[in-house]
Amino acid sequence: MTQETVAPASEAVLDREETISRDELEALQLSRLQHTVAYAYDRVPLYKRKFDDAGVHPTDLRELSDLGKFPFTTKEDLRLEYPFGMFAVPQHEVARIHASSGTTGRATVVGYTKKDLEDWAKLVARSLRASGVRPGMKVHNAYGYGLFTGGMGAHAGAEALGCTVIPISGGQTERQITLIQDFKPDAILATPTYLLTIADAMIKQGIDPASTSLKYAVLGAEPWTEEMRHELETTMNIKACDIYGLSEVMGPGVAGEAVETQDGSHIWEDHFRPEIIDAFDPSVVLDDGEHGELVFTSLTKEALPIIRYRTKDLTRLLPGTARPAHRRMGRITGRSDDMIILRGVNLFPSQIEEIALRIPELSPHFQLELTRPEGQRMDQLTVKIERRESVTVEGVASAAKVLQQQIKIHVGSSCAVDVVEPGSLERSNGKLRRIYDMRPKA
Repeated sequence: MTQETVAPASEAVLDREETISRDELEALQLSRLQHTVAYAYDRVPLYKRKFDDAGVHPTDLRELSDLGKFPFTTKEDLRLEYPFGMFAVPQHEVARIHASSGTTGRATVVGYTKKDLEDWAKLVARSLRASGVRPGMKVHNAYGYGLFTGGMGAHAGAEALGCTVIPISGGQTERQITLIQDFKPDAILATPTYLLTIADAMIKQGIDPASTSLKYAVLGAEPWTEEMRHELETTMNIKACDIYGLSEVMGPGVAGEAVETQDGSHIWEDHFRPEIIDAFDPSVVLDDGEHGELVFTSLTKEALPIIRYRTKDLTRLLPGTARPAHRRMGRITGRSDDMIILRGVNLFPSQIEEIALRIPELSPHFQLELTRPEGQRMDQLTVKIERRESVTVEGVASAAKVLQQQIKIHVGSSCAVDVVEPGSLERSNGKLRRIYDMRPKA
């Protein structure tokens, strides 16, 4: 794909807030932050309790750094207030409700006023435009619809941008391929592992994934690496950009990556104030450039204002580039609750992906199995990974040894590697499960 196929940002009509200076942006943040903290304190009983218990009051927020005086919000807070205890508006003002799957506990419920939905659509549109999508393009939306925020959030943003939306949702991979061939969309919205599933299914059908009409992919909802970007862009002849969000903060569109730089997602700081804290000592707010846990405070939300929400996503904040006033997120290296502690070493699935995709014989399809053999005190990690179709038996053995050595060198832990047949591991229909913990439960 040549650079000329990417419409430069200057050809797109940017929101005014994308073009203001950092000083202007921080002045806007302070004004909105002061309003939000007072609004949450007055309207959400949990925040009044938490602020009072911490000995802080909204009037204590006189400058942006004062935000660090206020207590965090966690997923557990939302679960304790299930279903509607976190809402700051009466029920008749709630235009829509979304919720998490609740697979790891009670679901977290989020609500939106009419203005919240308008702001959400505007920010998703801003993110899509930054990633190369333009008004008039056909957009194939393969994010799941329903209580999950991805499908409907992406849909509304694409419509707000002026695109034609194809609302296919997740799954039904064969049908996805048929519609891509028949409807000829310009862009696709999906998780990165599901787009990989679509590409693999095309190859099995004898279709060259690089021959489709697709030019842009806007991918999110799970961590992915530069190596995965290269795999998808090469296989499908597209430009692939990241989009970030989470339901508790808004949904997709909290941050978006610019196609002209592809150097991390710009956080839309006119609507969200980010912080990075030390994941092991949350009282410490880290400087830009330092790795830690990402925390968000909403600045404009009406139905569900969120104060210092601990995302558990591990990253860092970097200076803005394509949108200079808005800081960027580094790649998400993992989630603190997805971290595997193996013999005292911290390990994330994204580290394995990064290493494996540098080995030509190995595919991007892998699983991590944790076991504790009977009679042993130490856990065992096995990396099950598919070989490429063209790889010989000799090549498999060599690649497995290289992967094992590279994990030991770069991660610092020993593991077993099991190279399996192409197509034998579970494929993504949305978010992919990477970790299988098969250790005996206490």
